[in-house]
Amino acid sequence: MKLYFSPGACSLSPHIVARELGIEIDLDKTDTKTKRTAAGDDFLAINPKGYVPALQLDDGSVLTEGPAIVQYLADSKPGAGLAPANGTIERYRLQEMLGYINSEIHKSYSPLFYDATPAETRTERLAYLKKRYALIEQRLAGREYLFDRFSVADAYLFVVTNWARGVKLDLSEFPNLLEFQKRVAARPAVQAAMKAEGLVK
Repeated sequence: MKLYFSPGACSLSPHIVARELGIEIDLDKTDTKTKRTAAGDDFLAINPKGYVPALQLDDGSVLTEGPAIVQYLADSKPGAGLAPANGTIERYRLQEMLGYINSEIHKSYSPLFYDATPAETRTERLAYLKKRYALIEQRLAGREYLFDRFSVADAYLFVVTNWARGVKLDLSEFPNLLEFQKRVAARPAVQAAMKAEGLVK
C-alpha cells in the first residue's frame, strides 16, 4: 500500500495508525498546492479531490478520507484493537467520535491556515474551537485516551490538535487535553511517523 501525505497534515493520522499496526506502507510526499507527488505523479489523477490523505491499496484502487482510511487499516488487523468490531455499539461510538473530530475540530481549523481570512472570522473560529475542545476536555477527565484504550480516534485528535500552536490557539485551559497530547506524542509509533515526515528529529 502507498500513503500519499503532506508532512503534519491530517494524513499523519493514518500514517500513525499504520505504524501502530506494524503495517508496511510506502510514503509519497504530496504537494497539495502544485498537486504533484514526490514521485512526479499528477496527484489529481490519483485523487480528484486534490487533498491528502489518499491510500492506494494493493489492488491499485484508492481510498480517501482519513476516517475511512484509519478504519480500513484497523480492520485489517482487528486483533490490535485500534477499532472495535463492526456492527457493535462500540464501533458506532468510535465513528461518532471520528465524525465529531472531523466536522467540529478538523474543519474548524481550515480558515485559520490562510492569511486572507478576515480577522473577525479568525476570532470566531478560535472561539468555536475552544467550545468544541471543552467537550473533549470533559471526555478525557480521568482517562488516558478517548476510549478505554488507544484507538484510531486518538491518532486523529492528536494530529489536528498539533495545529493549535501554529494558529495561535491557546489550549492552556484544557489540562486533560494537553496531557493527552504529551501521552500520545510519546508513543513509539507516533514518534516514528513524525520522524519519517520530518516533523521531529
